[in-house]
Amino acid sequence: MNNKDTILFIGELRNGTIDAFDRHNRAKSAEDKLKIALIVDSNKAKKSRATKEQYAKKKSIVVISCNFRSRVKVRKALQPIMDKLAAVVAQYEDRIPELKKIIPHVPYLPTPTMESLDWATDKLIMRRLIDTHDSSLTPKFLVAKDASLDVIERVSRIGYPVVVKPAGLGGSRLVSMCYHEEELQHVLKKTFRKLQRAYRDQNGRGEPQVIIEQVMEGVMYSVDGYVNSKGKVTLCPPVHVKTGKEIGFDDFFGYRQLTPTLLSKRSIADANEATIETVKALSLRSTTIHCELFKTEHGWKIIELGPRMGGYREVLYELSYGIDHIMNDVLIRMGRQPVIPKKLIGHTVYMKFYAKEEGMLTKVMGVAKIKKLESFVSVIVNKNVGDEALYAKSGDGPVVKLVLCNKERSGLLADIRRAEQSLDIQTKPAHVFRKQMEQTADAIWHPIEDVEFMGKKAVKKVKDKVSEVIEETFDQN
Repeated sequence: MNNKDTILFIGELRNGTIDAFDRHNRAKSAEDKLKIALIVDSNKAKKSRATKEQYAKKKSIVVISCNFRSRVKVRKALQPIMDKLAAVVAQYEDRIPELKKIIPHVPYLPTPTMESLDWATDKLIMRRLIDTHDSSLTPKFLVAKDASLDVIERVSRIGYPVVVKPAGLGGSRLVSMCYHEEELQHVLKKTFRKLQRAYRDQNGRGEPQVIIEQVMEGVMYSVDGYVNSKGKVTLCPPVHVKTGKEIGFDDFFGYRQLTPTLLSKRSIADANEATIETVKALSLRSTTIHCELFKTEHGWKIIELGPRMGGYREVLYELSYGIDHIMNDVLIRMGRQPVIPKKLIGHTVYMKFYAKEEGMLTKVMGVAKIKKLESFVSVIVNKNVGDEALYAKSGDGPVVKLVLCNKERSGLLADIRRAEQSLDIQTKPAHVFRKQMEQTADAIWHPIEDVEFMGKKAVKKVKDKVSEVIEETFDQN
């Protein structure tokens, strides 16, 4: 029987992880079955408690609470499962800091080095290392520590337009494009005003700082892959990415992510070569990687490369190729070979819908119609009426997430168009929404005051409750 049968996940599990383990274990003999352990940060008490409650009924999952600020307490938390550990997995980039604190305690497991994780999660260090390894892979860039005139003057040497982005945040948070000096100065002031809080709330990596880089003109793609303990890279098929900028948003979120692409074999080979060179530049090993690239007139340019799976790639790769991305992520960290089927099963898209205007959400219409599409797989509505709906660059997530899959590319594209035409996300400015809520409250209060059987205390209690709901709505935003 295999004693090394436990996979330690950090912080949280991606949707589909438990199902992936169930499928793996059904197909394996007893000695090859794997178990899940999940370690959570006790310093994040609310989230830690919620995670424990979420998996309390799953008897097959061991949940460990740990104070990551203490090396001794980390070792003590790991001690009961230390001899059973086969791999340590951080499925999300904001869990990399905790992964770095666990790595010194598991020296005999295949893991990335702590330094390489720093380099691959700090965009500034990453840019410098890639530029040193192969300057043809990166755009011109510089570091900004403030919104001074000196910074503006230095940017003029790069040339407009430029992209402004934090070095240690993901998900297009606080990423903006600037076309001239006045716009850049305004964006920098706004970014630095929000930077410290964003790093704190989003578990930012490294020192809070800002990169300004030349805009790369071209088509965006991404590719996930696996790096073994000796640095050999095995890559999955590429994914075409259409950004919010391309559909009229002043934002860079990945609006539409579709696979397979229409790239030629030569173009894919060139993209793969650029990705592999970037892995070498960052000295990564024993990890899954997610690389974002631009195909330009001057060849492939690297946007960034992270030591983790890309968003929803486990869904895209499973539906289009039958690739079990979650288990491959585990296998590569165990020192085993990932399995990548080549046969195309279907054409798949993952879409993120934001409100056209930032504000308070008032309506989300068309979801029922989307569910009837031939290509429909899943849809998630992330927000409720009354929630604040902001852009990705403001640090918010999408209102709606949608997955479609079709055996035919033409059928998928047709259903993408139908979904876009059906979905209607409406917002109102916060001050307008608040006024309407207060008017609604007034409309409730007056009839209540006229009800004879309700005493003054009861009427006051109802009024206070309505006021409390209004205040809570706006205090949270």
